[in-house]
Amino acid sequence: MNEHTTQRRVALITGANKGIGHATAGRLAALGMTVLVGARNPGRGQDAAAALRAAGGDAHALTLDVTDPETIRRAATWVEERFGRLDVLVNNAGIAGAGMDQVAPELARGEIPSSVDTGMVRAVFETNVFGVIAVTNAMLPLLRRSPAPRVVNLSSTGASLTITSDPDGPLAGLPQSAAYVPSKTALNALTVQYASELREAGILVNAACPGFCATDINNFRGHRTAAQGAAVVVRLATLGADGPTGGFFSEDGPVPW
Repeated sequence: MNEHTTQRRVALITGANKGIGHATAGRLAALGMTVLVGARNPGRGQDAAAALRAAGGDAHALTLDVTDPETIRRAATWVEERFGRLDVLVNNAGIAGAGMDQVAPELARGEIPSSVDTGMVRAVFETNVFGVIAVTNAMLPLLRRSPAPRVVNLSSTGASLTITSDPDGPLAGLPQSAAYVPSKTALNALTVQYASELREAGILVNAACPGFCATDINNFRGHRTAAQGAAVVVRLATLGADGPTGGFFSEDGPVPW
């Protein structure tokens, strides 16, 4: 176990080789945390971690495919052997299926409920929902060893039933989704369930809504930067002991369920 790094808080971010995940890793590293760059592709993970180190951060690449139980098991073992605990888990990795794009709706036609490919729906849920369960459960023993454990799940405005069911709301007129949007609604429900179970253990679990950020999940059409989207994630990852749990938050505050 490395004595230097164990003095720092340790944060694992899945899908951290790019986009909001990488921006989150950079901001947490700037706060003095040791960041573990979870990435399916080892080379991309190494490159992302190297970039963070070049900027002065303490960063390590960690091969982690949230749909592969073996890489999850190996990742948890590595974290335990190297650090002995985990302080922050950010479940950021996610896929969009047919491409939910709020600017180019034609890309989302494959997700219309009446014609959706159920195989694609399963694939989206495998990453966005089941992957979160698998990684969280594998890391929970390590989180329980932290004096201030935090879990942040990356959600979306579209996860809000209140917002998406409003015919005059901000998402009115966008194509319907039977994959990505429901997967994020399910993720919100999981967030509440984990928060309820882990409340007495002092593990704060919240869902973050980063807003419509320019990342490859939407062909970089978002009007917010990845760094802007990371702000709420970092805030939830660094909550004090009196912070909320089981909530859904954007940079502006609570988001309706």
